[in-house]
Amino acid sequence: MLLQETVLCATSPSISAAGSGLIAVHDIQTGATLASFKQTNAGPRSVAVFESRNNQGGFVLASHPDKSILNVYNFQKDQISLKIVLPEKLTCIGLDHRGDFCAGGTAAGRIYLWETASGILYNSWDAHYRQVNVLRFTNDGVALVSGSDDSGVNVWSVSRLLDDAQDELMPYCTLSDHTLPITDIACGVGNFPECRLLTSSVDHSVKLWDLSSKSLLTTFQFPQSISHLAWDVMERLFFAASADGSIYQMNLFRERASKLGATVTEAVGGGGVTDIIRVEDDASREARKRRLISVGQPITSICISLTSTTLLVGTSEGLIHLYDIPSHQQLRTISTHKGMPIAHLETMIKPPDLIGHINLDFKTGSDPKDVIPPKPVSPFQRTRDIKARDAHEITVMLPTLLTAYKDEASDYTSEELLRDHAFFVQPSATGASGEVDPASLKSRVSELELEVEKLRELLSKAKGVNDAMWDTMVHRLVTQVKGPELSTMNSTEGSEEDQRRRKRGRAT
Repeated sequence: MLLQETVLCATSPSISAAGSGLIAVHDIQTGATLASFKQTNAGPRSVAVFESRNNQGGFVLASHPDKSILNVYNFQKDQISLKIVLPEKLTCIGLDHRGDFCAGGTAAGRIYLWETASGILYNSWDAHYRQVNVLRFTNDGVALVSGSDDSGVNVWSVSRLLDDAQDELMPYCTLSDHTLPITDIACGVGNFPECRLLTSSVDHSVKLWDLSSKSLLTTFQFPQSISHLAWDVMERLFFAASADGSIYQMNLFRERASKLGATVTEAVGGGGVTDIIRVEDDASREARKRRLISVGQPITSICISLTSTTLLVGTSEGLIHLYDIPSHQQLRTISTHKGMPIAHLETMIKPPDLIGHINLDFKTGSDPKDVIPPKPVSPFQRTRDIKARDAHEITVMLPTLLTAYKDEASDYTSEELLRDHAFFVQPSATGASGEVDPASLKSRVSELELEVEKLRELLSKAKGVNDAMWDTMVHRLVTQVKGPELSTMNSTEGSEEDQRRRKRGRAT
């Protein structure tokens, strides 16, 4: 398999330790450090990554919480590629999936929107009354979602933010059901507005929203305030982490027994404002224990692997714990950054242009940058310049067939994709250690019992149809045989009576 999953983490120095933090890339299987980028002190939600794709190198943005500085790194060198001076200090940043636009929030509730390739400041506006804590773009980049200390969540249309003719900016919608500061936001799959949203707050709640109807679907209530969210890519479940080291797994589906004895899977929630699911409402302590992961250290970041099988947890002690999602067992721990809090954590495919790991087919003496040019990032404007905006040229990379580099993602054949997909989705009854998993065996036995029951029902129906056909055919044959016999007997009896009458007449 050509694709390899890696872990990108950003650390910040602790209060007692001197020096600066760094950004590192680790192998998710072994924990080995593949690359590191130093001289950064990124804070929580102050790191944004654009992955290398389509023959174009990616980059990493990291803002300093105590300085109005934004560092730009690309994967082809381990030093700062560009240092950008910002209009003011940023409390959080957000980057769309195509890497075209970058948004930054401030402590005064203001949001800036730049184009990364040209650095042009398209808009800056007062979005909230208090500090902006988190910024997230939807998967298609059409909308920007912001959460603030004022307990409000605003959804902004990017097309309106780019329109210079807008006199007064109004959000697409405002989600104002939280009562305390917003701590994290997770965007679901789908194009805007046909997508859902998860928001967490200090008020001990996580809320699920539907952006198409601008309505609240379900509220999940927890014993502690929630600081970080991680949503499964299939939206089957999400993890809610509190700062004290507790992580709760909340399934967005449940299984129940039907009237026929089969197991039925149905969605959870959707009742609106009055639909509240409390963690304490579980029927037993064992059920609460199965959905709880106790880390034992303050949690600073969490994320889910690309295969949705592993939960990664970053702590204030600089440890990265990897947990198996089905069993909640701890698989391994990456302790390379011990003593430095993990400010940011995410998984991605290993960049093909990663420094020290470049393996390309190019001529001797050529520069890898000529083969995989990094996506351009220009210094961001500190004030809006209408003339520069009207005069700037848009940079576009045209595809070419005469390239010496073949992207690993495009070289991934359909046969390999189907093989790997079957490997990840097939039911496995054996764990990593070779032992039999009781839960998998139990589910498999239940499936086989249901299948046997269905086969028995079909067999009984087939027997009934066979018996009915047999009775019908026998009855028809018997009726057809008896008819001719009776007519023959009647005709024989009539001829004998005529002969007797003739004999009596002759005797007379």
